[in-house]
Amino acid sequence: MGQRLNDVVRDSLADVDVIVFCIPADQPVGAGDAFIARQLKNVSTPVVLVVTKTDAASKKAITAQLIAASQLVEAREVVPVSAVADEQVDLLAELLVGMLPEGPPMYPEDQLTDDDLERQIAELVREAALEKVRQEVPHSLAVSVEEIIRKPDPRDPEAVFTELHVLLHCERASQKPMLLGKGGATIKAIGSEARVGLEHLLGGRVHLSLHVTVLGEWQDDPKKLQRLGY
Repeated sequence: MGQRLNDVVRDSLADVDVIVFCIPADQPVGAGDAFIARQLKNVSTPVVLVVTKTDAASKKAITAQLIAASQLVEAREVVPVSAVADEQVDLLAELLVGMLPEGPPMYPEDQLTDDDLERQIAELVREAALEKVRQEVPHSLAVSVEEIIRKPDPRDPEAVFTELHVLLHCERASQKPMLLGKGGATIKAIGSEARVGLEHLLGGRVHLSLHVTVLGEWQDDPKKLQRLGY
């Protein structure tokens, strides 16, 4: 899966207007940063180098990191920021907007995302699951939507009622009980949390049916990755 994601990134580098390369201020520059820098040397797209988490490092450490990061790649701008402390976030936004070409709207004004409905539903369920299960499962968890049934709400004929049948896929049988929880408590909590966002997304009441399946080593299988939309 990591290889597949890296391929997508490499294929996208030449098609974007600006590349933002983030390096944390509180960690030494490492092999992963150097790997990314090597990829960026092969593209002509302007790079903005952002040293993040400045709230977690001393001024001396930040200065050293700015120097080390600047030696990795030729950047149009170098900006230290802290999202937590809200330091220079607006400045970064202004710099990025100033580097973007003006063009016609790509989507209608009321459209917030280019993800299809199934992808949005799956992401809301996965987000709720990750909130409830924090050990072992997260990187091995995928979500797919099996069925969406839209019909008039029996409580209000003018409203829409949606039935959703969603699968949570884990890689190992030992992870399934973590998602279910004792007496099904965890899967119920996931459903309750996800339903709030789903009802907002779909504009009406939602019945959410969740089932956990074991899809062995799906991150290492191209066919399974394709099936899950990666």
